Amino acid sequence: MEVFDGFFDTSTGLRPEVISSLIVMGIIIILAFIVAIQAHFQDPLKKPKGLLFLAEVGVKFFDGLVLDMMGPRFKGFGGYIMAVAIYLFIAFIFGLTGLPSPVTNLAVPLSLALCTFIMIHATSAHYTKLKYFKRYIEPIPIFLPVNLISMWAPLLSMTLRLFGNAISGFCLMTLVYNGLRNVSGMIFSFLETSGPVAWNELFIAPIVTPILHLYFDLFSGLIQTTIFIFLTMINIGLEAPQDDDIQEMSTEGR
Repeated sequence: MEVFDGFFDTSTGLRPEVISSLIVMGIIIILAFIVAIQAHFQDPLKKPKGLLFLAEVGVKFFDGLVLDMMGPRFKGFGGYIMAVAIYLFIAFIFGLTGLPSPVTNLAVPLSLALCTFIMIHATSAHYTKLKYFKRYIEPIPIFLPVNLISMWAPLLSMTLRLFGNAISGFCLMTLVYNGLRNVSGMIFSFLETSGPVAWNELFIAPIVTPILHLYFDLFSGLIQTTIFIFLTMINIGLEAPQDDDIQEMSTEGR
């Protein structure tokens, strides 16, 4: 991280993780423009290749996933789920570049969880109308304080799950890097170093840490991304009336 101290100038008021998040979003925007340009010039009679092919597979996969998990009412919601999944996975593996992962800043997982939280209640209000407020006094009005507190549970759990896994991996990798740097410095202490970087401290870490990065960045990032989008789909999908509820409501209307 010492190499990037000049790049991440905190005098601008932006945290390094926020700048990393902006970089990740910039990467996604550039990829989206490339896919859009390729799709514009793609011959519809030919099979797409490269990035356009991957984008097409991704769209079909997430559309099918949303259809299976949430039902046909949420047709078109796959685009949002795909965007969140791509952002989260790139954000998790962004630490491989040596720059801080955006997810290690609490504001990033909180913002993503807040989007899910808002859509949960917006979906409920859309389908239940004024009956939406009845949920806070069920089963009896005395439960109002408890229901007002419990309504924040999805926001807190999704935020802390993402942040906790990201920061724990970051802390463990930091300890491992510092320990290996000290060990390398002792073993190769006979090498003379000059300048701001002690090169004799950098020999062992590249041998050991790739295996740890494979778990804490790639595998853990994939797992946490999967859990987050599944919780998002489940929590939002549960707020929409089921087919049995619709039939019951239509029967009562008669």
